[in-house]
Amino acid sequence: MGSRRGPLKSAVPSNLVSPVRRCSRTACGRPAVATLTYVYADSTAVLGPLATYAEPHCYDLCAEHSERLTAPRGWEVVRLAASSGPTRPSGDDLEALANAVREAARPQERAAEGGTRSADPMEVARRGHLRVLRSPEN
Repeated sequence: MGSRRGPLKSAVPSNLVSPVRRCSRTACGRPAVATLTYVYADSTAVLGPLATYAEPHCYDLCAEHSERLTAPRGWEVVRLAASSGPTRPSGDDLEALANAVREAARPQERAAEGGTRSADPMEVARRGHLRVLRSPEN
């Protein structure tokens, strides 16, 4: 026997979801203008311009909540000023990125002696995804 219910539907209709990031505070639907991050090791709350992407462990705040922000006793609040530079990449930024991609795509030139490159730094240690490099002059 078939079910009387129709197909499952989303709890939030897709035409009501806004692409604008909203304030993280409960019951506040205003658009976010700043991002709050906590640095627990330094007992510091950092409030800066709205991050490019929503990050876990960061909180987007509207103008009112970012102005009224206070930190717990013993903590410091660092307010980073919005940069006055362009919000979109400039032509110089795009050209530098294109040059870096071209450079990375070039075949590496090998020295005639032994096939090693003397100008490259040398990896001396590794810890997780981090590498410790020694300068070729050392």
